[in-house]
Amino acid sequence: MTALLILICLVLITIVVIQIGKVTELASSIRGEEDAQYEVNRWSGVMSIVFLVVFLVGCIYSAAYYKNYMLGYGPHASASAHGSSIDFLFATTLFFTGIVFVITHIALFYFAYKYQGRKGRKAEFISHNNKLEVIWTVVPAIVMTLLVISGLDAWNEIMPDVADDEDYIEIEATGVQFNWLLRYPGPDNMLGTRDFKMITGVNPLGQDWTDPKNHDDLQPSEIVLPVGKKVRVRITARDVLHNFYLPHFRVKMDAVPGIPTYFIFTPTKTTAEYRQELSNYPEYQVPADPEDPEGPQRWETFEYELACAELCGQGHFSMRRVVKIVSEAEYETWLSQQGSYYLDNIRNGDEDPLKGQLLDVEINRHNEEFSAAFKAALNAPDTVERIVRLNYVQFETGSSTLTADSKYELANLVKVMNENPSMSIEIAGHTDDVGDAASNMSLSQSRAGVVADYLREQGIASERYIARGYGQNRPIVPNDSDENRAQNRRTEFRILSK
Repeated sequence: MTALLILICLVLITIVVIQIGKVTELASSIRGEEDAQYEVNRWSGVMSIVFLVVFLVGCIYSAAYYKNYMLGYGPHASASAHGSSIDFLFATTLFFTGIVFVITHIALFYFAYKYQGRKGRKAEFISHNNKLEVIWTVVPAIVMTLLVISGLDAWNEIMPDVADDEDYIEIEATGVQFNWLLRYPGPDNMLGTRDFKMITGVNPLGQDWTDPKNHDDLQPSEIVLPVGKKVRVRITARDVLHNFYLPHFRVKMDAVPGIPTYFIFTPTKTTAEYRQELSNYPEYQVPADPEDPEGPQRWETFEYELACAELCGQGHFSMRRVVKIVSEAEYETWLSQQGSYYLDNIRNGDEDPLKGQLLDVEINRHNEEFSAAFKAALNAPDTVERIVRLNYVQFETGSSTLTADSKYELANLVKVMNENPSMSIEIAGHTDDVGDAASNMSLSQSRAGVVADYLREQGIASERYIARGYGQNRPIVPNDSDENRAQNRRTEFRILSK
């Protein structure tokens, strides 16, 4: 029924328009074509003045009304160190082009009114005017020269690369349809090499896993950066043209397949600080969701964002990503929670060219685990809780022969013994419940003794440690699965005295 009513209304409007046209045509024939034309000219001139006023007032009013939503105005001052230079350029350009806009807008519609066709008036033919031509050529040329020079000066200030001795963070953003693949360096602070020929389903960036710099690289799902720290972003694309756009930081650079680009900026406001500034404006003191008036306000839900500023396909909208700017401490905490993409997804899999080899990055990770476990045990209030498991001290199956890689974990034990000369420990060997209990007890004692022998060989006084085997008598989990039995087969040490 609604559609029928709309159709009837459209038909009636069409009929009315046609009838008005016929009436106008009839009136013109009655009054004379020339008089009718002059009447049309008069109304066109009047409506030009009306449009001049309404449009100009509307532009000024809308700019003032939406000022606090626009970048560079109200609460949206730049959140990066270089952004003020860009905002100044935009403001300067807007000033000059605004003057031109107002003058040409007024002149265009005022002239349409003033020089409308009237009876007895004849247009004057002017072939050229040297003075006017010089003015409208020289003045724009001077203004454009000033704007270009200012732009080049800002470009030279913003775009130089970082120096070798500068303190900065380098990350990488690769645009794909329809997502951003992000990469951070690991503890070595270096991004590994890539080769597009190596791109697969599990290696979306084509990282060369034989390059040690790739072993600790991270691929987080969000951009998190510390405030006040210079950031260099490597920008590239894997398929079509994208654009890396951080509007609140005045960062915008094309992501071109096969041609890496970069942008350098320094965030100056955390997400929390930006939200606080927004909270001072009434436009942001309203519910973020109009259907939930009791929910969070608009300023509370604000997030910095990464967008693609190129129309890269139908899924273009989904390339939006949240960007978080936090304190240095928060950043370090977040960074410590991210895992190496190689170790978590590639290591010892079908695509790992280094399968079976112990890598430096793994040794470093093992050292960090040992250090954290030792500190926790050293600070434990009770000697019963001062136990450190030697996770990477391994033996050949059914024997007390150490594997070659166990030396790295034993070196950690020697190190803490040397750093704490008054510390004494008990070295404990444990087995699962597979096999004869007496044999397990003997094996555990032998394995603990091997660790003690290693300490003795490294110059640790024998009175500072004792070796004991507990066999299968002290499981930490039930021996009801292969995974649990593997946990019960362990070597550990307990701190007897500090």
